[in-house]
Amino acid sequence: MAPPHRGTERTARKAVRTDRHPAAPRRRTLLAGAAALGALGAAGCSRVATASSTKGGDLLERLRAQGVVRLGIAGEIPFGYIDRNGDLTGEAPELAKAVFKRLGVDRVQPVPTEFGSLIPGLDSQQFDVVAAGMYVNKERCEQVLFADPDYQMLDAFVVRKGNPKGLRDYQDVVREKAKFATGTGYAEIQYAVDAGYRESDILIVPDQVAGLNAVEAGRVDVFAGTALTVREVVKKSAKAEATEAFAPRVDGKPHVDGGAFAFRMAETNLRDAFNAELRKLRKSGELFRILRPFGFTKAEMTDMTAKELCAQ
Repeated sequence: MAPPHRGTERTARKAVRTDRHPAAPRRRTLLAGAAALGALGAAGCSRVATASSTKGGDLLERLRAQGVVRLGIAGEIPFGYIDRNGDLTGEAPELAKAVFKRLGVDRVQPVPTEFGSLIPGLDSQQFDVVAAGMYVNKERCEQVLFADPDYQMLDAFVVRKGNPKGLRDYQDVVREKAKFATGTGYAEIQYAVDAGYRESDILIVPDQVAGLNAVEAGRVDVFAGTALTVREVVKKSAKAEATEAFAPRVDGKPHVDGGAFAFRMAETNLRDAFNAELRKLRKSGELFRILRPFGFTKAEMTDMTAKELCAQ
């Protein structure tokens, strides 16, 4: 993920990455699957567990009774998406399956939405938890309750082969007056603005595939996303390449993002139970085994906590 670190959140996401698999689904397939499941999720909204007045929340008990937890996803490879067979997968859904199984909830059900609609959808109880690899930042911490991050991530750029403008960070983009694009709701919007790029000049595209297309077609010089997003999306491109990963600067200091599950503010009991199982998976090495097929490396494993990211 990686939506705005600060400022107004737009209509969709974070930072995408792609693939897990030998044959990644085409964007059209992903959108068709998301649309079909979105209709299914909308039709079943009345069955989503309602808010609790119990201290710390009793959502976990109700999910156990129902036997299913609804996951808000944003249709992004590799975070959470519907594959070409119509199955839910991605690093967050696969991790959710493992954690909730341990918590006594055997089934997960996707509710696809745009990235920018994840927090509003969670608040309005369209689903029970956000499982989209959402970046933890101070502004979001005022709206949702985060689990500890299950991964950390640097940024990277999609550029034309040979990187003709020598773009390696946001400061380079500003200095070279490069045409800059990133995804809807990405944190990279704010990183570019912090570096001095005028927000009104940023081309906002739906996802990393559209960003790659824009670079290949010469409409922009660079597309910014997470390092994993970028290195996966360029794999089959003959015209574009990924830059080396780098840490964007926030308040003048290098910043490393972390992605996590998000819960409604009152559901501390569920968040704490989730964190307890996440720690066990991390300690045993199972967390990395779950994330590795989606392109994550050991460099993306982290011991950061939501508390420290919320304070930044």
